[in-house]
Amino acid sequence: MAFLSISGVSKRFGDYIALEDVNLQIRQGEVVALIGHSGSGKSTLLSLVAGLVQPTRGEILLEGKPVVGPGPERGVVFQNYSLLPWLSVYQNVRVAVDSVHRGLTDAERARITEKFLRIVGLWEHRHKRPGEISGGMKQRTALARALAINPKILLLDEPFGALDALTRTSLQDELLKVWDSTLEDSFLRAIWGNARKTIILVTHDIEEAIYLSDRIAVMSNGPAATIGRVVEVPLPRPRNRREMLQNPAYLEVKEELLHLLTVVYARDLELSHTA
Repeated sequence: MAFLSISGVSKRFGDYIALEDVNLQIRQGEVVALIGHSGSGKSTLLSLVAGLVQPTRGEILLEGKPVVGPGPERGVVFQNYSLLPWLSVYQNVRVAVDSVHRGLTDAERARITEKFLRIVGLWEHRHKRPGEISGGMKQRTALARALAINPKILLLDEPFGALDALTRTSLQDELLKVWDSTLEDSFLRAIWGNARKTIILVTHDIEEAIYLSDRIAVMSNGPAATIGRVVEVPLPRPRNRREMLQNPAYLEVKEELLHLLTVVYARDLELSHTA
């Protein structure tokens, strides 16, 4: 049985068909990227897995149980950050930690909050409110909050899109450390255990998708978008960014993805506009 099963899922918004017959089986500990043109339903699919909206048809199962609403086993980072504007950066993360880790002491929950704010480079800005920080810092706060609740699955909607190149690559590496449970903090290792996180990542960055993922699901164009092709990423882990860029397998995957996005689905989009 798949850890996450998406079977025959369709989603309508009134007369508009956003998704049609989406099928995807994801193994525990797998990283799967969703890529595609704007309007291909990537964020809608992520919202369905998050339980924020319900499918019009089909079902989504997490560990064999239907997804019928949001839950702490799914950590979500959306493009709009969803931070509470009256709380500080620290409080935005801490309130999530307090709600999920109720069995821990106050000191332990404070330690978790600090750890992940340090991971995303925001500890020095912990007392600022969302209105006092940049969009990239808001995005990092949302990422720290999602990681700190220790979810079974991370749902990330372009989590690095608003970041500068240096911060983006650094946080990609930190995300892989958390995913691989290679945390240096023995206290966090005791809480997190050794199981790899399952991650679904929406991105428009092909290099990012290849670097982070085990498989890449390419969405067809909307309306009635679906998963047109799933591309395996045959690169060994742990990954070194410089070595990856020189690996023939990386170049083959990149070429296939570019072909799908610029030829196969670009043609579909052109035809839909002229129909």
